[in-house]
Amino acid sequence: MFDVAIIGAGLAGLTCAQQLHQAGYHLVVVEKSRGVGGRLATRRLYDTCADHGVRYLEPQGRLLQPLIKLLVQRDILHTWTDTLYELQPTTSESLSENSAHPSHLTCYAAPAGMTAVAKFLATGLDIEFNRRVEAITPTEEQSWLLTLDSTEAPHELTARAVVVAIPAPQALMLLEPLAAKGLSPEFLDRLSSVTFEPCLSAIAGYPSAAIQDFPKACTVSNDSDLAWIGLDSSKRLTAQMPIFVLQSTAEFAQQYLDAEDLKPAGQQLLSRAAQLLAPWLDTPDWLQVHRWRYAFPKTPLNQDYLYTPTPLPLVCCGDWCGGKRIESALNSGLAAAAQINQQLQQRSLPGENFCKTLS
Repeated sequence: MFDVAIIGAGLAGLTCAQQLHQAGYHLVVVEKSRGVGGRLATRRLYDTCADHGVRYLEPQGRLLQPLIKLLVQRDILHTWTDTLYELQPTTSESLSENSAHPSHLTCYAAPAGMTAVAKFLATGLDIEFNRRVEAITPTEEQSWLLTLDSTEAPHELTARAVVVAIPAPQALMLLEPLAAKGLSPEFLDRLSSVTFEPCLSAIAGYPSAAIQDFPKACTVSNDSDLAWIGLDSSKRLTAQMPIFVLQSTAEFAQQYLDAEDLKPAGQQLLSRAAQLLAPWLDTPDWLQVHRWRYAFPKTPLNQDYLYTPTPLPLVCCGDWCGGKRIESALNSGLAAAAQINQQLQQRSLPGENFCKTLS
């Protein structure tokens, strides 16, 4: 029996978990993937890595600013670049030299990959990886029963309260059966009101001789296919090869939501980048593509979390609560922990300084 079960080891789930863990609650985090972070995602490949989710952190927000400062002190984050270029294609075919506009913004990245941020936030937590929650059921003993499926043997666990820290559409699929157990229609309606936009991330490696004086970070405006081009290998201290990460627009990704083979989509993004920046981007040594079905909240909830005491304490949280930014995920995790604490033992929570106690 746990005090709290938290579903999802993304930024909001880890923030909530640390609050309750440091207050002494007995909790478990259940994560369907093999690692923490959610969209703080890093792919290991060819003796190096690439960030194919969150591209960098910028010091904006009362919660994110001190977190970045601490991560820099811990040597987890470094300054990546202070110049972010905005590409504005003048035609569908080419990019004029005068249509790349630099802006000064300090961008922070992790040499070990953005997942390192999530690993820091996961310090000391009990996390079950490769476990997907198949069902949540209230019991007669006033607890939640979570049925887990995994690549290993399925099993169950019980908890007095549950925090669902996953994208709202996934939470809705998990919680809809609880309508027959007393979960209010209003709660489910609020969940169903949240929508997301998808994104494709293409990771491409090139010969070392290919790159020269290339911008590290470029957003692309007013393009139907391409939204971002980043020289991801420039984040690494000892990069062996140039690696680029390209991210699509939601409009482009929508066409490939059900595609089994994403390589053609990734190649199309590279071809567009080749038109805009350099012809050799069209011919990488290798290419991998990742699909983010729930990349960015399109219609977020206008509150910090979603809570119901019926049939038992249940909270939903995430970056889709209260906004669309990383700051929203941190704030939602804190607010969800405070609500759960109020329903359980009303202990003293560490609050906004919880990261400073992590070793």
